Amino acid sequence: MTSQAGPTGLTERALGPDLARGFMLLFIALANSHYFVNGPSIFGGFPTDGSVVDRAVAFLIATFVDGRSFPMFGVLFGYGVAQIVRRQREAGKEWRPIRKLLRRRSLVLVVLGFLHAMLLYVGDILAAYGVLLFLGVWALRWKDRWLFIVAAFMLVLSSLPSGDSLSTATDPVDPSMLPQNLLDQYADRIVVQPFIALLGPIGFIAPFLIGLWAGRRRVLEHPAEHRTLLWSTAIIGITVAVVGALPVSLVVGGVIGRPSDHTLSIIGPLHDSSGVLGGFGYAALIVLIGMRLSDRQGRGTLAIAAVGQRSLTCYLAQSVVWTVVFTPYLLDLSDTLSTTTTALLAIVTWLATVLLAERMRRAGYRGPFEILIRKFTYQPSTAATRSRSSGRRA
Repeated sequence: MTSQAGPTGLTERALGPDLARGFMLLFIALANSHYFVNGPSIFGGFPTDGSVVDRAVAFLIATFVDGRSFPMFGVLFGYGVAQIVRRQREAGKEWRPIRKLLRRRSLVLVVLGFLHAMLLYVGDILAAYGVLLFLGVWALRWKDRWLFIVAAFMLVLSSLPSGDSLSTATDPVDPSMLPQNLLDQYADRIVVQPFIALLGPIGFIAPFLIGLWAGRRRVLEHPAEHRTLLWSTAIIGITVAVVGALPVSLVVGGVIGRPSDHTLSIIGPLHDSSGVLGGFGYAALIVLIGMRLSDRQGRGTLAIAAVGQRSLTCYLAQSVVWTVVFTPYLLDLSDTLSTTTTALLAIVTWLATVLLAERMRRAGYRGPFEILIRKFTYQPSTAATRSRSSGRRA
């Protein structure tokens, strides 16, 4: 006989992973902000015609944020999947119903991501994670060594020279991101969004698999037992990320001129692949900080953790801001705001989600989109369990 395992209750959640998710959304906001600034750019979205302050801000974002936040998201996503699997197995579930549960979750992410991209932000990552989860279900029963082998292979593959880094755009931002009207928005995005959803998972495979491994070992939930591993990961991962980012950051910051196409094809992938290790390092560092704060959780710590507990709602809230502020048929501030002011907008937006999440925490409210995804993930199993129980009683 099996029991029904639902989502982890808010009071049962470990501080470290939620704190990491909360800070992660600040990094994601900063990473997305500069893509809305109109004008010439390099590396697919870093403006090149700003002031000295703008270039300094771009340097910091390229070094510490861009290409580092989404890998951290991937690690935490894989970790969360491992938590779901563990809870289901502890409740006595077999692999087949667990796979069905996760594929329902992946379907919800794909549908929600599609709507998100069409209505708000074309750079959606939810659908990509839905596709990743649908395919990643096959990795749940892999041995640890295969998780590492495949993750290492994908990391090496992403480090190879690529022409994707050669673009130096002189035109305004992609029209699918900043459409002139609703009709153009839907027409452009219906073409672009499937490519993002289907190709996006490629860059997240390595973080996802490492997250699965860490979730099996409960590394982020019990940091005291894995202190050496976490400190090593934090120091090595962040160091590699910073060093690997510098060639791109120096170009973006205007410290050095645009190098040759051959050089760009090397330093672009190096920036991205080193960022994967940076994502690991950031997650480890924040969890270690959470461990130090676990016995004296102040209001700020609880509020940021509340963002992590409602990361889906807060992520979508960011997109509402981007849509209202930058869309040409709304406020249309892409030509007005600079790299610096969009970064400030990103920080203010994140702080607003912190306040919003804290109010939800005090009210004991999980968050609208967290409730939605859990309803569709777990309710069918709950209904089936109740039906079987009623049949046995009859």
